[in-house]
Amino acid sequence: MVYTHDFQAATYDSVMPMIADDIIRLIKAGIEGAEVEIIDLAGDGDHYEAIITAEAFRGLPRIKQHQMVYATLGERMGGELHALKLKTQAP
Repeated sequence: MVYTHDFQAATYDSVMPMIADDIIRLIKAGIEGAEVEIIDLAGDGDHYEAIITAEAFRGLPRIKQHQMVYATLGERMGGELHALKLKTQAP
């Protein structure tokens, strides 16, 4: 299942697992102009791949790009969000 959305406020449910719309919302709120695609890798709503394209990534090493994404998700990583595979790129 693939999710793509423009920025919208999603209702936040503190019950695990984290929903794709919330991941998209947080990344877009933290990285200006980011385009985000989320793929549910296992169909369980708990293992996602995020493909993020943002001008903010231009010229940065991949590790810095990934750190930017993880910063937007904060403490949710490893908690509500169990597994997240990242692909980051500049447009």
